[in-house]
Amino acid sequence: MSFTGGLDEAAKHDVLTTIVVFGASGDLAKKKTYPALFHLFQQGLLPKRTRIIGYARTQMDRDKFVDRVTSFFKTDLSNADVQQFLALCAYVSGKYDKDEDFQRLRGEIDANEMQMGKSDEQERVHIYYLALPPSVFVSVGEQIRNNVYDASCTNRVVIEKPFGHDLQSSRLLSKAIGSLFAEDEIYRIDHYLGKEMVKNILALRFANVFYEAVWNRHYIANVQITFKEPFGTEGRGGYFDEFGIIRDVMQNHLLQVLSIVAMHPPKSLRSEDIRDRKTEVLRRILPIQLEDTLLGQYVGTRDGTKLGYKDDDTVPKDSITPTFAQCVLHVDNERWRGVPWVMKAGKALDEAKMTIRIQFKDMPNAVFPNLARNELVIQVSPKESVYIKTIVKEPGLSTNLAMSELDLSYHKRYQDVKIPDAYATLILDVLNGDHSNFVRSDELDEAWRIFTPLLHQIDSDQVVPLPYEYGSRGPKGVDEFATERAGYKLSSREYHWQPRPSSSSGKL
Repeated sequence: MSFTGGLDEAAKHDVLTTIVVFGASGDLAKKKTYPALFHLFQQGLLPKRTRIIGYARTQMDRDKFVDRVTSFFKTDLSNADVQQFLALCAYVSGKYDKDEDFQRLRGEIDANEMQMGKSDEQERVHIYYLALPPSVFVSVGEQIRNNVYDASCTNRVVIEKPFGHDLQSSRLLSKAIGSLFAEDEIYRIDHYLGKEMVKNILALRFANVFYEAVWNRHYIANVQITFKEPFGTEGRGGYFDEFGIIRDVMQNHLLQVLSIVAMHPPKSLRSEDIRDRKTEVLRRILPIQLEDTLLGQYVGTRDGTKLGYKDDDTVPKDSITPTFAQCVLHVDNERWRGVPWVMKAGKALDEAKMTIRIQFKDMPNAVFPNLARNELVIQVSPKESVYIKTIVKEPGLSTNLAMSELDLSYHKRYQDVKIPDAYATLILDVLNGDHSNFVRSDELDEAWRIFTPLLHQIDSDQVVPLPYEYGSRGPKGVDEFATERAGYKLSSREYHWQPRPSSSSGKL
């Protein structure tokens, strides 16, 4: 893992780089992949000799392709940067299971490399980005291996989630992909690992003695990792209904965050040392119990302005798929034994937010009785922030105590710095050959081991989620859950941190 930014020394060399975006006509490609590539180009972070080839089944002429891939660029499309970037891009249409179509793709790659000045001594990298549904991962992987793969260059395959549906399906997928590509060629992308504040956890913990000194069960009472979305499925319920909130968010994004927060110090910042430590944590997490889980499904608002989950025409009317889940996990090792970890995720809630909240234990002395607990809060989104809830004396002649905060709000402190999108960060890691922020096969296996028994019990017992109104905090009992199951302590007068206003968001 690099903390200096930009391309590493190997990538700074004049490497011939070909990036193939499979699914180039899809939503993921136009909303995330191409904007991220454009951002890297603007910042001068693509290798000097790079070509980007889109591949999909859709028949598109050049104009239609350009309109599609630039539709989410946040800039004037007539400016020189856009035109120069588009000059690097080409498009090939073809099926995902036809040899001749992939052979045409290989021909396009070879022709582009010749134009870039390919020679026998030239270092070359091929990146295959699968912005595709998992149903075609294996067939596309087979076609790449049989008709496109070039053993004379470095090959890297980027795979999007979901990586399976449960432990068994994940293992079958891993075995199939593993038979086609070496593990060091595979980059399983979880975009939460590319978010600024998630990547900041390592620096926060291991570059500051006062954090790491108390980062254990002796000082920490509980940890809460919360993901909230203020919108529902909005017409995409048919896709979501196959997975539910646990598979969609918790088993991957939130569990990856947990593993970074909970890991022991790595031997170094090399990718395998970091992933070794994350996997160690996952191996010590006990399978989640149904009694430690609260499930919900949103319904429409009373005034009818917002529809419920099952009001979505793409969702079965008898669906019991949860759109909200809250559960308690336990890490059974010396550092964390006895500390509850609460995960909470839901759609159609009261706000957009992703936070890591670490609540410390009560003060062991009685000099100041009935104190509220200190908390360290890392806000991943929407405004990147770190703040510590701390107790101070109220200013003036009073001797009363008050809860306040030590606050680092990125949009205020770093007003002139644009924080890149997570996908841009992760694609840069792929260019650098850095696996630190990608999921290794054994990590994935352990993640499914933790959640699969719960998922199977929910399915077999046909557990009906509790209703909650669109725009609320969640189903009945959500607040009591953290208190009763995890020992979370609310202060008598609950304190709410508010990010300070700024003239610049610092966000792209």
